[in-house]
Amino acid sequence: MADRISGIHHVTAICGFPQQNIDFYSGVLGLRLVKVTVNFDDPGSYHFYYGDESGKPGTLLTFFPSPGGYEGRMGSGQTSAIALAIPNGSLEFWRERLTEHEIEFTEENRFGESLLSFEDPDRINLELIESEYAPTGWSSQEIGKENAIIGIHGVSLLHENNEATLETLVGEMGCEEVSRDGNRTRFAGSGTEIGRYIDLIEDPEAGHGRVAVGSVHHVAFRTENDASQQKWFQKLSGDKYGVSPITERDYFRSIYYRERGGVLFEIATDGPGMAIDEPVEALGSGLKLPQRYEPYRSQIEKALLPIRRRWRR
Repeated sequence: MADRISGIHHVTAICGFPQQNIDFYSGVLGLRLVKVTVNFDDPGSYHFYYGDESGKPGTLLTFFPSPGGYEGRMGSGQTSAIALAIPNGSLEFWRERLTEHEIEFTEENRFGESLLSFEDPDRINLELIESEYAPTGWSSQEIGKENAIIGIHGVSLLHENNEATLETLVGEMGCEEVSRDGNRTRFAGSGTEIGRYIDLIEDPEAGHGRVAVGSVHHVAFRTENDASQQKWFQKLSGDKYGVSPITERDYFRSIYYRERGGVLFEIATDGPGMAIDEPVEALGSGLKLPQRYEPYRSQIEKALLPIRRRWRR
């Protein structure tokens, strides 16, 4: 339905060097690299997808590598942190793992949830939050299912003033306030799966930011199918949001718009999913291109930096 959004489909960020990104997210955090493709709007650069075993919506973190690109700057109208859900009781494992890899972190309790906060190699803010969801993450010899990251817990959005964002998040998308603590207010979509939460942080001193390397590019929300997405397209069309046409992304179909506070939002269909062009057991093993780029495969492959996929079962 087009009256309430259920939750987050994926979060896309801009990183620096592709191998460094793979080493961290597959190696240190243990996420499965479920798709290696290119930026459909810029085939000279990669697009990586990480997630659970099948790359389900709600588990997906994706990255546009931009080696040598400008560094981003955190400010108002940006996603300030990505929170990842981990199983209850696994916080000690992650304390030890982050320490082993010489990653500095801080600990806190927020809305009754224990969490670790740290940065990735490009200074993207990440959080690991103990969650009530059953352990379903991608396991390996180093990280068993009882400790593996389950998926996206939520995101934090930073604004100098939240009023405009509330117009979009509550007024248009139907999210509901569930908790408040100081300048942080938590909202939830209608779903019961992972990726339900959006935290708004209001900071009058946030200043102006820049989306570049080390920044989140956009937050994508879930919609069930093409019919429900068409309803969202119709609901959001008009001068207020300048919503994009429905765009084919092979693994889902998308519309894009900026919430009233400036963060780029996407609404993506749940299907057809990551296994449309390679079987689940082989996800992430080859460079997948949209059909329109296949005639240029050799040129594209030459332009991309070589990568090594190391972490598999």
